[in-house]
Amino acid sequence: MGSLYYGDSEPIQIEDRALAHLKVVVATKLRRNESFTLSWRHPDGQPQGRSTIWLHPSIPLRFVFQEPETPELSRRWIEDLAHTANSSGGITLVDEHLETPELPEAADVRETGSD
Repeated sequence: MGSLYYGDSEPIQIEDRALAHLKVVVATKLRRNESFTLSWRHPDGQPQGRSTIWLHPSIPLRFVFQEPETPELSRRWIEDLAHTANSSGGITLVDEHLETPELPEAADVRETGSD
């Protein structure tokens, strides 16, 4: 479980993989000097609910990861997060959509006999 430190507030606990993807989108927005909101659901073990913070380039921000290795990033998840970032509601920490391998069509799976 990683942590997002924003200003002098308590750390926000976010799973490392999600935090790595979020970091890409947040850094891009802040590099453009854009302010925006970030919303998330409270993780298990915390009071039920959700929170939103206003992110501004002038407020200190630090991403701390539990795992030393950077996970492989999903372009689709980054695009999903970036899409919410450009909405009037700001970034919403959406779940990753896992890619499922395509199964061959039943008609394409044929047993071949020997002649």
